[in-house]
Amino acid sequence: MLREIDLFLLDMDGTIYLGESLIEGAREFLGLLERRGKGYCFLTNNSSKSAGSYLDKLRRFGIKARRKDLATSTDVLIYYLQKRAPGASLYPVGTGEFERELAESGFTLVREYRDHRPVDYVVVGFDTTLNYRKLFDATRYIREGVPYFATHPDQNCPLEGGVYMPDCGAIIAFIEASTQIPPAEIVGKPNPLVIEYLVESRGLEKSKMAIVGDRLYTDIELGRKGQITSILVLSGESTREDAATGMIKPDYIFDSVNDIYRALKLSE
Repeated sequence: MLREIDLFLLDMDGTIYLGESLIEGAREFLGLLERRGKGYCFLTNNSSKSAGSYLDKLRRFGIKARRKDLATSTDVLIYYLQKRAPGASLYPVGTGEFERELAESGFTLVREYRDHRPVDYVVVGFDTTLNYRKLFDATRYIREGVPYFATHPDQNCPLEGGVYMPDCGAIIAFIEASTQIPPAEIVGKPNPLVIEYLVESRGLEKSKMAIVGDRLYTDIELGRKGQITSILVLSGESTREDAATGMIKPDYIFDSVNDIYRALKLSE
């Protein structure tokens, strides 16, 4: 059945690389897809870096990806906001790169709380520059009735050596615990809005599409919600036990992309 897939959506953190280490077999897997005329698109929920930074990182690994070969949760957020309220004013909880991509897309950024001058929306990303002032300002706006959107629900970001960094989902949890108000929308995986974005903006075909990733509740759940094939790899967050005991079930499980490569190679 893997041979029938024409387009692979590839998670990055925990699937293609961990930190600054490329996962074994990743480059060979991509090369095999190219030789067979298969498509792939890197698809990351991590909104802490810009698309340009991710492309640079892939190139350092010897992967010559183009802009059209990459989609981030920030891309999906921008797509969502431009359909809803182009040029809206935003209070961002995110890195400088996250803010820059929003500003370059025509949104007005307000970087500090202003009494009686509410913004249209608060937007929350994976903010590795997070400080208490940002959290305080964001919760003040939200308590005043400003809706907030988040890029993705990931609780942790896996790093090398089994280390986990608190991710966007942990920031959402802080805000929700303080305000008792959940996000109006979380746009990244597993929201099927991701598939809508790829189909509409990139001209990609949904049929014969598969998602490859290391998280059950984002990557594999996107497969279910988006009605596409899901492939779990065990090189990042989720374990085989998680898959066996959890409610979210992948269509396939492999130890890593290296094993997907080997399986496809055997079918030649």
